Amino acid sequence: MTRFDLQLRHPTGETTISVGDGALGEGDAALETWVRQRRVFVISSAALLELHSQSLLTLSRQAAYWHLLEVPDGEDAKSIAIAERLWGEMLEAGAKRDSRIVAFGGGTVGDLAGFVAGCFMRGLEYVQLPTTLLAQVDAAIGGKTAVNLTQAKNSVGLFNHPWRVVADTRLLKTLPPAELRSGLMEVLKMAVISDAELFSVLERDLEGLLAGDPGTLAPVVAAAARAKIDIVERDPTERDERMLLNLGHTLGHALEAGLEYRSLRHGEAVGYGILFAVQLAERRGLPVEAAERIRRLVERFELPRMPALEVEPLIRLISRDKKVSEGGWRWVLPVDVGACEISTDLTETAIRRELTAYLEQLGTIS
Repeated sequence: MTRFDLQLRHPTGETTISVGDGALGEGDAALETWVRQRRVFVISSAALLELHSQSLLTLSRQAAYWHLLEVPDGEDAKSIAIAERLWGEMLEAGAKRDSRIVAFGGGTVGDLAGFVAGCFMRGLEYVQLPTTLLAQVDAAIGGKTAVNLTQAKNSVGLFNHPWRVVADTRLLKTLPPAELRSGLMEVLKMAVISDAELFSVLERDLEGLLAGDPGTLAPVVAAAARAKIDIVERDPTERDERMLLNLGHTLGHALEAGLEYRSLRHGEAVGYGILFAVQLAERRGLPVEAAERIRRLVERFELPRMPALEVEPLIRLISRDKKVSEGGWRWVLPVDVGACEISTDLTETAIRRELTAYLEQLGTIS
């Protein structure tokens, strides 16, 4: 087994991020010690536990008490109501300040579990055991946790770094092809932001990566994780440079909310957001060759057709985005393959004009 052990240093300590085919296996002494003789609360979904509960057997045998907290799949899990239910169940089960929380699932489970852990009794230690590609390369890393409000995604949350992240690419074998594509879009995002070499790997090996082989995916997951770690360490609370990680997300989040989280997966919405960012960047001097390379690679993901949307509701959703400050709208735009900048001088009028043209070009404006 090829295994990569990375370190993320942050204001509250250090998180080890382990990536590999079989990384969540027997013999992880530190993880086993972490749960030994503790009350452990596993936040996951019924469907995932049915597929992969065997992966947790070794850990469960070390715990004094092993309690499963089931949540819905997808964005339906990320609500204040679900978080409140989990807090109540934990209290009823005797949770203490030194109990443990295990997030076993995709990005939504990780976001919810980190939020629940950070707020309960003013903070319980937790680990991330991400089971989707999107979570392994992005959502599980960096300490961002959140739940959604009706009006906007990820609008209530906190920075709460896990004690450990274990990304076992073996768990990705059961993912549908569309979920693999969605996760690889986050790898593409990282490559456009800061890793031209990783971008070239995607150009060369995309079809093989989409086949989902755990050994093939492991070094790519590790490379994307390493690129994110570098940025997070320099800007742990998203004051400036870390905002680059939102490439494609300003429009992407608006698309998800506008479609009620039903028609596009997160990575698919981000793909459309990246294409829009490229359009904006071309107006500001992005070299034609770089724009075409990014566009061609995104198009190879074969994004599903986006349903028709109206411009004004999308503009309202964008205006509620966390990246919008009192000083104005902020957009992450590529300046080359492997380099991006944060633009603060694009007006709402300009975005409305460009977004109208973009949706018309896609044939999805209503």
